[in-house]
Amino acid sequence: MDRREFLTAVTAGTAGAAGALGTVSGLAACVRGPTQGARRLDKIGVQLYTVRSEMAKGVEATLDRVAAIGYQEVEFAGYFDRTPEQIRAALAATGLSAPAAHVPFERIESGWSATLDEATRAGHDTVIVAWIPEERRRTLDEVRACAALFNQAGEAAKGAGLRYAYHNHDFEFPRIEGQVPYDVLLAETDPALVAFELDLFWVTNGGGDPLAYFASHPGRFPLVHVKDRDAQGRMVDVGAGRTDFAGIFARAEQAGIRHYFVEHDEPAEPFASIEASYQYLRRLEF
Repeated sequence: MDRREFLTAVTAGTAGAAGALGTVSGLAACVRGPTQGARRLDKIGVQLYTVRSEMAKGVEATLDRVAAIGYQEVEFAGYFDRTPEQIRAALAATGLSAPAAHVPFERIESGWSATLDEATRAGHDTVIVAWIPEERRRTLDEVRACAALFNQAGEAAKGAGLRYAYHNHDFEFPRIEGQVPYDVLLAETDPALVAFELDLFWVTNGGGDPLAYFASHPGRFPLVHVKDRDAQGRMVDVGAGRTDFAGIFARAEQAGIRHYFVEHDEPAEPFASIEASYQYLRRLEF
């Protein structure tokens, strides 16, 4: 089951999972200086898709274990039959915050107002679409239509006191009709209405350069998925691959990064994976 199918399944009957980008007070909320001239991440988050098998067994128990590892933020990928109020209570019980979550593309066109309402009730700030269906991105005109739809979603979210963002995979980077679809989405969406969550694995896998995007579109990436890639292009635990996280995080201010979410799409052992990734990141200096 891929991410699109998973999100559709876990949001059925709840009008879509709602997500959030937490309110922060600038870059100082995300990084701190452990030694003179160096910084470390102050808040580390995890995308709960990584532990979705455990979430299906028990949301509250999973959040307890995530908090015990040391994570301070989580990003939802479905509420697993919990109401927004139950999600809010579970977060409060663990001391975690949920500044982001993924929802299906289809919710924009059917159930968007309900999704925004759930986000408000759960205490979130932003909803994020994590996937464009293949049949909606085959031509540049279709990609431009998605950009227009994202602007509408962002305008509605803003009207509800929320924010909208889009998360990439690798399919946005191969050229269509001579242009890079991701570039089209960035160019044709209003920065005041549409933010982007850059997945550091998928952008590289697709041939894109995170640092180049930070430079050409400063401030548009308030969230990143912290995912590592080995020499063979395989997804691995953070710190076990070749990704230059220190170099990327050093450009956080330019990019606008406020939230860092660990993710592994298919870990052999979910809790061991997020533990290893957390331990690497908490020591990383940049």
